[in-house]
Amino acid sequence: MSLIRFKNSAFPSLPEDFFPTDRFENLRNIGNHFTPSANIIEYEGDFEIQLVAPGSKKENFQINMDENLLTISYKNLDKKEENNPKYIRKEFVSTSFKREFSLNQLIDTDNVLAKYENGILSLTLPKKEKAKSKKPRLIEIN
Repeated sequence: MSLIRFKNSAFPSLPEDFFPTDRFENLRNIGNHFTPSANIIEYEGDFEIQLVAPGSKKENFQINMDENLLTISYKNLDKKEENNPKYIRKEFVSTSFKREFSLNQLIDTDNVLAKYENGILSLTLPKKEKAKSKKPRLIEIN
């Protein structure tokens, strides 16, 4: 049995016309490197780093703090099965990655918290007391 693609010209598929499925195939697999996207949010008392890593297992993450360098790495420890099915197309990739963030002196590196939920790794980086913004106050003149 072979896979045959049929394109009905009466009803074109807009996504396929603008984004052919094989156009980005070579870009996706360059060196099998994957770098997850990150959001960095500043709140009044802390920062939050969010890394998107759907389908990952939290026990495969490793988070290290060395001086002011935060390193987040993921090692795919899944065993390769010898009896793999014959894929027509395979786009699911579970690969290892490493992200590093250089932190400034305002971060309390001893109290960093991490959680993994719904495919997002969130790290809370509390600010040191001297870095927190203080409410404006009126200074009385004597």
